[in-house]
Amino acid sequence: MAENSESLGTVPEHERILQEIESTDTACVGPTLRSVYDDQPNAHKKFMEKLDACIRNHDKEIEKMCNFHHQGFVDAITELLKVRTDAEKLKVQVTDTNRRFQDAGKEVIVHTEDIIRCRIQQRNITTVVEKLQLCLPVLEMYSKLKEQMSAKRYYSALKTMEQLENVYFPWVSQYRFCQLMIENLPKLREDIKEISMSDLKDFLESIRKHSDKIGETAMKQAQHQKTFSVSLQKQNKMKFGKNMYINRDRIPEERNETVLKHSLEEEDENEEEVLTVQDLVDFSPVYRCLHIYSVLGDEETFENYYRKQRKKQARLVLQPQSNMHETVDGYRRYFTQIVGFFVVEDHILHVTQGLVTRAYTDELWNMALSKIIAVLRAHSSYCTDPDLVLELKNLIVIFADTLQGYGFPVNRLFDLLFEIRDQYNETLLKKWAGVFRDIFEEDNYSPIPVVNEEEYKIVISKFPFQDPDLEKQSFPKKFPMSQSVPHIYIQVKEFIYASLKFSESLHRSSTEIDDMLRKSTNLLLTRTLSSCLLNLIRKPHIGLTELVQIIINTTHLEQACKYLEDFITNITNISQETVHTTRLYGLSTFKDARHAAEGEIYTKLNQKIDEFVQLADYDWTMSEPDGRASGYLMDLINFLRSIFQVFTHLPGKVAQTACMSACQHLSTSLMQMLLDSELKQISMGAVQQFNLDVIQCELFASSEPVPGFQGDTLQLAFIDLRQLLDLFMVWDWSTYLADYGQPASKYLRVNPNTALTLLEKMKDTSKKNNIFAQFRKNDRDKQKLIETVVKQLRSLVNGMSQHM
Repeated sequence: MAENSESLGTVPEHERILQEIESTDTACVGPTLRSVYDDQPNAHKKFMEKLDACIRNHDKEIEKMCNFHHQGFVDAITELLKVRTDAEKLKVQVTDTNRRFQDAGKEVIVHTEDIIRCRIQQRNITTVVEKLQLCLPVLEMYSKLKEQMSAKRYYSALKTMEQLENVYFPWVSQYRFCQLMIENLPKLREDIKEISMSDLKDFLESIRKHSDKIGETAMKQAQHQKTFSVSLQKQNKMKFGKNMYINRDRIPEERNETVLKHSLEEEDENEEEVLTVQDLVDFSPVYRCLHIYSVLGDEETFENYYRKQRKKQARLVLQPQSNMHETVDGYRRYFTQIVGFFVVEDHILHVTQGLVTRAYTDELWNMALSKIIAVLRAHSSYCTDPDLVLELKNLIVIFADTLQGYGFPVNRLFDLLFEIRDQYNETLLKKWAGVFRDIFEEDNYSPIPVVNEEEYKIVISKFPFQDPDLEKQSFPKKFPMSQSVPHIYIQVKEFIYASLKFSESLHRSSTEIDDMLRKSTNLLLTRTLSSCLLNLIRKPHIGLTELVQIIINTTHLEQACKYLEDFITNITNISQETVHTTRLYGLSTFKDARHAAEGEIYTKLNQKIDEFVQLADYDWTMSEPDGRASGYLMDLINFLRSIFQVFTHLPGKVAQTACMSACQHLSTSLMQMLLDSELKQISMGAVQQFNLDVIQCELFASSEPVPGFQGDTLQLAFIDLRQLLDLFMVWDWSTYLADYGQPASKYLRVNPNTALTLLEKMKDTSKKNNIFAQFRKNDRDKQKLIETVVKQLRSLVNGMSQHM
């Protein structure tokens, strides 16, 4: 029962599956069949049975349908057989017609193929023409590019490349020749960059070679412009009647007008030949290269390269030659190259945009300026010729004015000129030291004689001498100073002129120039002239007469200092009453020189006295004096009388001091002669002879060899000798010993040590002593007295040493 119930349940399911198989696509039968096997066991057998039953049913239905339509099929076959014969006839006719039609169409086919071929050719030609019309402008532009490259029109060539790339190549980009052109353009650009860079290098080399010429032209133009301005200023001054007077010499107005006219004519000639930097250098390579790199979008590379190369050239230009300081041409070449360099940079700055900037040129100039100052400071220190230093200063001024005209700051250069001015003054001082030495060497140290009015005026024109008494004297007459005085005065004025030359064009006020002139003149007087005077005074061949004349000369030079101040005032138009005006120190200079000369007079006079004293030849053992003064002393006194006659031209104090110094030195020398340690014994006769010489000295002092002494002032120089000799001549020891130390003592100036020394030389210590031999025979008490005096003198000497 159970199986029956299962079979009853599966029968509808199998029918459903069969319906699905009949109604669905064969591709979807798989899942349906799978469900048969997924059901109960042996279900597929039942399904197969059901399937066979279904097939048999369909076969029966097909058979029924075939039986139903069989008669119609037979009839159709019969009719088809009837048509067969007609179809064969028709086939024959069609075949024949086709053959005839083929034969007739062969010629048409040939003509048709020709027409087709012609149409294809025509279409191809049209296409080619259209494509060529597109390609021809490209080819023409490329040909134009080649021509521009050949003609070295690189900037135009780059513009043509841009047109090709942006306009023409897109039209024909599919063609191979276009690809070749496109591939070739970068190479052409690189070629253009290399060629333009090569041109730039040639340009840089060219301007390096032409820098000195450019600088020379620029400096000449600046100098001409300045000369023209100065000429106009002078012309204006002359119009207003501002004529220059220097001391008593006037610069002729006609000469000024002639110089002005000549300078203006030169300026007109120079204006006709003015050259610019463009006339000397072709700047087209740098413009072209700049445009090319700008078009290529590589302007920064070009700018960096240009600046780098120019900095290298700047360092080369700023490097001076080792012997530059030897000639002015060396300095001029150095300056012209620098000016040429910066003139080119200034031109590039103003005609290009961005290649160089103001900040770049300022940085380059500051670097160059520091180097220039260091170079000039080093090389100028080697210059010993003031003319070369002056020419260097003029070059620096023109150099500074030229670059200032192009907008470069040059204040530091003018500051450097103040350093060089000090060096210039030093070289001037050295030069004038030689001039002064030559003047002193050539001077005869005698008053200047004049025999007529003309010679007198010549001397007056050279030196500001005023003496009414001398003017009243008749010819021939003599100026009190020697020939060196007017020569020195003239040379001091020449020094002021030379110092003034350096101060010109320094853009300084008249007050500053006046101060500089006075300071440099002070240096000349206080250092150079003073040193030359002192060296002259100390020279061994300069005698007393020459020293006297030197003192007279310094007196007149001292008086001339006020005229030198007036001379400077006339040059600078700065009044001496101005608060900050520097005064000339000539007064102290000549006073110092005069004092040195006076001291040298005293020294030489003493030396001369020593020479005479060395001629003394005393017989210190003589028993009796000769009865007259020694010859050497009389010669000395005659010499002193003649010398003091020369001293009449000296100031009174100088002559009096010299005379007093000579007498004191003579007294000291005579005293030293008596007390000489090598002199062992002295006789009374020798003392008496020595006394005769001292008497002559006292007579000389009392004769007033130099006026101005009061009473017996000059005789007091010999008071020590006089009291000592009186003590021994009178043999007044009791008075000396009794009054010793009293202010009113008769022998106040006799030192116990001196008396003891001389007394010991006179003691009887040998058989040759002739003085005390008689005393020992006649009176031995005197011998004891001498010994007693010696003991007392020694006690006095010992007492003095203890108090000391």
